[in-house]
Amino acid sequence: MPFIKTEFSGLFVFEPVVFEDSRGYFFESYNENIFQQQGICTRWVQDNQSSSAYGVIRGLHYQLPPNDQTKLVRVLRGKILDVVVDLRKGSPTYSRVFSIVLSAKNKKQLLVPKGFAHGFSVLSKSAEVLYKCDGFYNKESEGGIVYNDPALNIDWRIPAADAIISDKDKVLPVLAACNNSFVFNG
Repeated sequence: MPFIKTEFSGLFVFEPVVFEDSRGYFFESYNENIFQQQGICTRWVQDNQSSSAYGVIRGLHYQLPPNDQTKLVRVLRGKILDVVVDLRKGSPTYSRVFSIVLSAKNKKQLLVPKGFAHGFSVLSKSAEVLYKCDGFYNKESEGGIVYNDPALNIDWRIPAADAIISDKDKVLPVLAACNNSFVFNG
């Protein structure tokens, strides 16, 4: 199977089978049957795509229940460091960080379950990121954690002088003060 389990319950790295030849490559970026064989029966309802320059740090974002979202994240162009934080109270990995390099070249995808904050930094000159969501965006359900929370100690792999962060993301609370109602269900 093209799924790699992480130590975080429900968090998977998906490595699709890529067929390459002199013409280029082909792969199935999503196949419902393959996901269902892994027990992932997610109904995707929204695709989001962003384009960002080197040094951009987006996140860490989430939506609160009942509008929480599972995401399937991949890179169409460039390279990012994709970062998630487990916010599910009672989880053995609560408040721990997981990061992985996703790129157009490696074609890896990250399946981020509900209950995780998500963000990324752009490591290449620019990057286009596409992610599927199983829930619709809901502004009133927005939540977040500040990207530089000292308790999380995330290495975004971007020098401080090169970091580009939105004003909104700069004022998000630290994990200890964030509005969070996620609970681990085993």
